[in-house]
Amino acid sequence: MDKLDRKILELYQHDTRRIAASIGTEVGLSAAAIQRRLKNLRASGAIRAETAQLDPGILGVRITCIVCVSMAPSAASHRQLDRFKRSMAAAPQVQQCYHVTGTMDFVVILMVPTMEDYASFARRCFESDKSVARFDTHVVLDRVKTGLSIPIPSE
Repeated sequence: MDKLDRKILELYQHDTRRIAASIGTEVGLSAAAIQRRLKNLRASGAIRAETAQLDPGILGVRITCIVCVSMAPSAASHRQLDRFKRSMAAAPQVQQCYHVTGTMDFVVILMVPTMEDYASFARRCFESDKSVARFDTHVVLDRVKTGLSIPIPSE
């Protein structure tokens, strides 16, 4: 990946509907060259997906919870951790799940329409899971910044 690819990705990740000619004008390449490079970036896996960013408020999904999960010492096996990871990956409410270092084992970011929906999720996915020793929930008061853009190093 060269400097031009990095610049293209920087522009493209913020607006995938932007036409190749517009990107080309900024980086000094033709629209055809931009399209070829985007195709190669997709094929290489640098571009993993192109998705729509939806407005949760309009859809009635107003509550974001950040849950810190600590696993029971007996759950330290790869099998138990992998099972928990799979269950979080399969849950449509879970936006992001990170296996982390420190005082907790996982950070789970999820979105639900109501607190009742969260309570049901927590009972099903945390309280009834014997491998979960403890979980702390933080309810988001204000979405200051959200997104998945990546700061792209120049080289």
